[in-house]
Amino acid sequence: MSDTHLKEERVGSQELFKGNFLEARRDTIRLPDGKTATREYVVHPGAVVVIPLLDDGRIVLERQYRYPIGRVMVEFPAGKLDAGEDPFVCGQRELIEETGYRAREWAHAGAMHLAVAYSTEIIHIYFARGLTAGERQLDHGEFLDVFAATPEELLGWCRDGTVTDAKTLTCTVWLQNVLSGAWTLDWSAGEGAATAG
Repeated sequence: MSDTHLKEERVGSQELFKGNFLEARRDTIRLPDGKTATREYVVHPGAVVVIPLLDDGRIVLERQYRYPIGRVMVEFPAGKLDAGEDPFVCGQRELIEETGYRAREWAHAGAMHLAVAYSTEIIHIYFARGLTAGERQLDHGEFLDVFAATPEELLGWCRDGTVTDAKTLTCTVWLQNVLSGAWTLDWSAGEGAATAG
């Protein structure tokens, strides 16, 4: 099936804002019918989210204040990619930095685009198990609580609106399907986590 009749072609681009983390752009594009329009969007470096599984069946979660929406959110551990960083390396780094846990085994589940209408952000999803607790290494200015919950508790929070973070909602779908056996993962130790099966 061809997508040619849907594609838009960039004919010009303007930087609107460039910060330490994000960039905003306005592109002029040619529509499939030959007319022109503009698209404004945020350029994001990409990120990783980790679903950490404890040996007792619980999962590791975080509570963190998110300034743009002015509230504390319940989320899976996550963080942005450094320039040129491999997503798997980022996932290992973020899990240690934010939670103190190291994982014996990893599995790459997939990826998601968080806001396709106005952002380039892609988030790579990893599962981690065989966790060993250690000391957190939070970034300067980073404040968060780490706690464990059962999958049933997390599903309840997704249902009642306690959890509204898109990446955590998506990862909860992954978690539910993996735990039920509907979706399988290829686990590997240390270097080179494999892909979902």
